[in-house]
Amino acid sequence: MNVFLVVLLVLAGVALLLTEMFLLPGFGIAGIGGFGCLIAAVVLAWIWIGKMAGYITLGACLLLSALAIWGFLHSHALDKMALDSKIDSHVELAKNKLDKNKKSEENKES
Repeated sequence: MNVFLVVLLVLAGVALLLTEMFLLPGFGIAGIGGFGCLIAAVVLAWIWIGKMAGYITLGACLLLSALAIWGFLHSHALDKMALDSKIDSHVELAKNKLDKNKKSEENKES
């Protein structure tokens, strides 16, 4: 049961960190909860299972977090979320508009 809880906390922590980084930007509840789950998993593994299990859990947390972030960045999920439209319009400056009006008035007078 102890190992199951540690694994569950690690997976929940990684999922919450991914949610915070890519879906809910900023440092909010999901990020704090993710870090809390990962810290709790390491501490519980250290206390309940042993010192070596604590080190293994710490390494697993770091490795799984890095692999999850790398995998998400290289998947096509971000392409669907990205804004990739191109804006072709331009704004005519007031100075250019006044110059055009003066030129058109001069042409009308000529």
